[in-house]
Amino acid sequence: MSFNTISVVGLGYIGLPTAAMFASRKVKVIGVDVNQHAVDTINRGEIHIVEPDLDMIVHAAVTEGYLKATTTPEPADAFLIAVPTPFKSTLNKESDSVIPEPDLSYIKKASEAIAPVLKKGDLVILESTSPVGATEQMAVWLAAARPDLTFPGPESSYTDTNIDVNVAHCPERVLPGHVVRELVENDRVIGGITAKCSARSVELYKTFVQGECVITNARTAEMAKLTENSCRDVQIAFANELSIICDKLDIDVWELISLANRHPRINILQPGPGVGGHCIAVDPWFIVSKTPEQAQMIHTARKVNDAKPEWVIGKVKLAIADFLQANPTKTTKDVTVACYGLAFKPDIDDLRESPALNIAKQVAEIHSGTVIGVEPNIKELPASITSFKLSSIEKAEQSADVHLLLVDHKEFKNHAIKSEYLIDTKGVWK
Repeated sequence: MSFNTISVVGLGYIGLPTAAMFASRKVKVIGVDVNQHAVDTINRGEIHIVEPDLDMIVHAAVTEGYLKATTTPEPADAFLIAVPTPFKSTLNKESDSVIPEPDLSYIKKASEAIAPVLKKGDLVILESTSPVGATEQMAVWLAAARPDLTFPGPESSYTDTNIDVNVAHCPERVLPGHVVRELVENDRVIGGITAKCSARSVELYKTFVQGECVITNARTAEMAKLTENSCRDVQIAFANELSIICDKLDIDVWELISLANRHPRINILQPGPGVGGHCIAVDPWFIVSKTPEQAQMIHTARKVNDAKPEWVIGKVKLAIADFLQANPTKTTKDVTVACYGLAFKPDIDDLRESPALNIAKQVAEIHSGTVIGVEPNIKELPASITSFKLSSIEKAEQSADVHLLLVDHKEFKNHAIKSEYLIDTKGVWK
């Protein structure tokens, strides 16, 4: 293999498992992150995130000397960029509406950080979920920082024979909680700016990937990831809208979906309190921001899913009112609301773009009584959250008057709460 040392920039939920998988194949890996705590934790052979089986792989890789973490990039043969790509709200002049647009500042900073240590023959792969054109933009930033090297570009006259540094896009497409297995087994979509960029990327990933490495161009690879998550967003929006309709018509939405799914060509997803995470709640906006006039259904799905938390909060208000009507000696300040689940999906600790967490925060802001959160996958809340505190499920069951189930963690499936004042957004305790 032509890659003796691999650098992974961004040691989060994707970067660290990716670095660990390369290191598990006895390849020297240098992980780079701006978070000193994450760097120190990894260098002790420990992990700072929750992901099954990852702790053992990292510990072995660090102990055997194949993985180390640092805050400063070092020379390597391949660089994988796995940094966040959040969005920022911007006024779209064509539609005269505020549409979230991708924030590529983390990719730019990562590019500028690795540029000084690049050399002829290196490979740079953008793994971060990105809007169409981001990989080409990264190549432009790299070229500006290193004018002594040649990089591929959409309008350049460079050929594979005179490009010094290869550049490609390969989006991650793994499921939190199953990352280690899916990194190995899943197919990878690889889009090089040139054919050689793609070929070298395939060579790199075949170090551990058992799935097929499918080659396309960089723009199509970027759009593939956005398409996958936008499709899921549209499907979830249908389920969420259906749940609101069924509530209006006094129909059990979970029974309805179960019946409808008996049709051999129907597969309706399950509704919930909204859509969260760093992908499905974000990626559709990358398409909408680029093509606002054309992305009508994708935009509508985003609005449906973004509106679901407000509907849930409305149900909480009604439950509080019902409780007070049944208990006339009590006031709003006497009512305790328990929110079960704060992560963006079941059985993980990831709070990024979590509708459950945002709902709990909003309930705590509008409710004059006590709000408690139950999240078995974290030990403490982020320092920025002071409006409510964590509690065990047992204490919440005893002390709360209104119970709000937001995430179907396995702990909640095994410990059903029964209450007259229960809002179950996942159909677990109904």
